[in-house]
Amino acid sequence: MTYTLEDLLHLMARLRDPKHGCPWDLKQDYASIVQHTLEEAYEVADTIERGDFVHLQGELGDLLFQVVYYSQLAREEGRFEFAGVVDAITRKLIRRHPHVFPTGDLYAALDTPRLSEAEVKSRWEQIKAEERAEHSEPEQLSLLDDVPAALPALSRAAKLQKRAATVGFDWPEALPVLDKVREELDEVLQAMADGDSDALEDEIGDLLFATVNLARHLKHDPENALRRANRKFERRFRFIEQALRDSGKPIEECNLDQLDALWGEAKRQEKNLPSCG
Repeated sequence: MTYTLEDLLHLMARLRDPKHGCPWDLKQDYASIVQHTLEEAYEVADTIERGDFVHLQGELGDLLFQVVYYSQLAREEGRFEFAGVVDAITRKLIRRHPHVFPTGDLYAALDTPRLSEAEVKSRWEQIKAEERAEHSEPEQLSLLDDVPAALPALSRAAKLQKRAATVGFDWPEALPVLDKVREELDEVLQAMADGDSDALEDEIGDLLFATVNLARHLKHDPENALRRANRKFERRFRFIEQALRDSGKPIEECNLDQLDALWGEAKRQEKNLPSCG
């Protein structure tokens, strides 16, 4: 037997049944499951980045369950149901792809000419601008209106910069951005010398923002780049821990020079280079 989406919706309703449901599920609300939603989204991303496609189906199921959960809460309050979620996203995607659905008919014949990537991007930005206008007061309308505040800071910085770039507020190439990174680093050093903690946090933020800009100009997603750096750090630190376990020496008894030497060994092994000692 293969379960269907209808079965999943029925399961969710049973979990939230006031008399016979699960106590944990019954006490949840929109806010309490937000963190679970974020975690499931990151687990999907992590699975893809590691090429672990054996487990991707399960992780996607966990993420889908979050949507089902919110929809059940909304259904109980008479706001909307899961079918409305499906209808809304389908309508939005049809509207945003007039080059694929020129008549607005989902099942119309596929006989429209294919547009270039530049033409598609231009139409997309126009449609997004129209949607922003529909949800904002004209005197308060901003290009940045629909950049979610809850995004991870690196991702949000990249989206803010990308949105501003659509009207020409951007560096022309990567090298001036690199100069900006150096400038921001100098300002961090100055704040350190001044001993101003508040200014230091501000300057570190500017440095990170400039670094995000550099990554964007070099065609790399800063969130992905940092996750990659995190994985690399974890992999090398675990090498240090294992090497010390093998030697029987507690990590707490090692000085920084000894730990750094093992770090260098981890790097050499990753590059398949012979050890220098």
